[in-house]
Amino acid sequence: QVQLQESGPGLVKPSQTLSLTCTVSGGSISASNSYWTWIRQPPGKGLEYIGTIAYSGTEYYSPSLKSRTSISRDTSKNQFTLQLSSVTPEDTAVYYCAGRSGGFVATTPKKNDYTYWGQGTQVTVSS
Repeated sequence: QVQLQESGPGLVKPSQTLSLTCTVSGGSISASNSYWTWIRQPPGKGLEYIGTIAYSGTEYYSPSLKSRTSISRDTSKNQFTLQLSSVTPEDTAVYYCAGRSGGFVATTPKKNDYTYWGQGTQVTVSS
């Protein structure tokens, strides 16, 4: 059974870089046709797609966040990491990592488009 777990600081100061790691167990992030995604949900709003790193290492980003986002992976640790730079209070949200197995990449925030989900982690941007 594949499980995902987010980790990282819960509080980040404005203008700093938010960094979160998703650790995957029970499956490999290098497995063919697997895609590993970050999604967030600001308070009182819907889910928002951030970006994906594919099994091949190819990266996909939301156009609205692309200039501030980087997703990388460590295959030896079976982890993938989100970095979001120059954060503001508007980046306050619950951040989720999600995985999709088979087929093609999904660049949507729809729950049904993903096979696996982490429990989510609250990140607050505040001085």
